[in-house]
Amino acid sequence: VMEGYNGTIFAYGQTGSGKSFTMHGLADSSSQKGIIPRAFEHIFESVQCAENTKFLLRASYLEIYNEDIRDLGADTKQKLK
Repeated sequence: VMEGYNGTIFAYGQTGSGKSFTMHGLADSSSQKGIIPRAFEHIFESVQCAENTKFLLRASYLEIYNEDIRDLGADTKQKLK
C-alpha cells in the first residue's frame, strides 16, 4: 500500500464467527485493537515520516450479505447497486 498500490482486506465467514471483532477490535484496548485500526496507525505513521511525497488515502467499509451490498460508513439501510 505504501508503494502506491491498492490494498484490500477481505473478511469472509459465517455469521457470528468474529469477522467484525477481528476488523474493529476493542477501541479502548491497545492489545485488542482490530486489523483496521492497526493498519491505519501504520499507514499514518509512514505518511508522517515520508518527505516530498503526497498521499491520498481512501477507505471503504462494505458488507455483502444475501447478494446485497451496503456501505457501512453511510446509511446502512440503503443498498448499493
